[in-house]
Amino acid sequence: MRRFRTAGLAVLGAALFASVAASPAQASPGETRTVCANSMTPDGWVDVNWGVNASCGGGSLSPNIKMIKQLDGLPVGSQVNACATAQPPKGWIKLQTYYTSSCQAFVNPSFTPNAWLLQRAS
Repeated sequence: MRRFRTAGLAVLGAALFASVAASPAQASPGETRTVCANSMTPDGWVDVNWGVNASCGGGSLSPNIKMIKQLDGLPVGSQVNACATAQPPKGWIKLQTYYTSSCQAFVNPSFTPNAWLLQRAS
C-alpha cells in the first residue's frame, strides 16, 4: 500500500511541476496570457496590451503587466495589432504604425506611434 501512495505522490508531483513549468511556447496559436511587465516577451509572441495590477508590484501609476499573444502557428495572411515594445517574430511584416493608449508602457507617454498592424507573410 505504501508503494502505491509513494508512486501516486510522485505522479502528482510531476504533473504539478509540469503545469507550473509549462512555458509560453507550449501555447495554442492566437492564445493570450497576462504576465508581469518585467518578463521578457518569448520568441513567437508579441505584446498586445499594457496595464496596472497590484499582483506584479510597483507603483499604482506605472504599467506593470502586459498581455502577450502567441503568433506562431497562425495562418499566412493573419493580421494582429501589437504593441511596438517587442519585435515581431520572423515571417511577420509591419503594415501600419499608430498610437494607442492600450500600448502605453510608460507613465509619461507621448502620442508617438507605439503599435503596429502586423501581417503574417510567410
